[in-house]
Amino acid sequence: MGHVHTIVDKLTEKGYRLTPQRIMVLEAIEHSHDHISAEEIHADVVKKYPHVNISTIYRTLTLLEQLGMVTQTDMGGGCIRFHPAERGHHHHLICQSCGSTIDLEESALLPLQQSLRESYNFEADLSHLAIFGRCRNCRSK
Repeated sequence: MGHVHTIVDKLTEKGYRLTPQRIMVLEAIEHSHDHISAEEIHADVVKKYPHVNISTIYRTLTLLEQLGMVTQTDMGGGCIRFHPAERGHHHHLICQSCGSTIDLEESALLPLQQSLRESYNFEADLSHLAIFGRCRNCRSK
């Protein structure tokens, strides 16, 4: 349960109850190898706890995000996906034509972050970002 134990410890320290549903949401996020949607989490939790409501999943995800334990990324088309904050920053280039996703190194965003700081006196939070455009294959068609 790796990161789940850490998150469980943080929730307990902050006085939040550890309901079976919350633990199952945490396990679903932890066991996903990539980003996971609320609907995918719900489908996973329902296998073990059939009466859990999707609103419980959303409330749990909102709480975990407010506590800085998970991050969310808008992958376009209304698709919001989550992953544990402890897994670090992830950035994606998403093709609007074919939907392919390319991981973007954080170092590629450092000049943008520095420019925003210097030109606008704005400290940008680029911890989790999706940039939309067209991939090489779709541009050449």
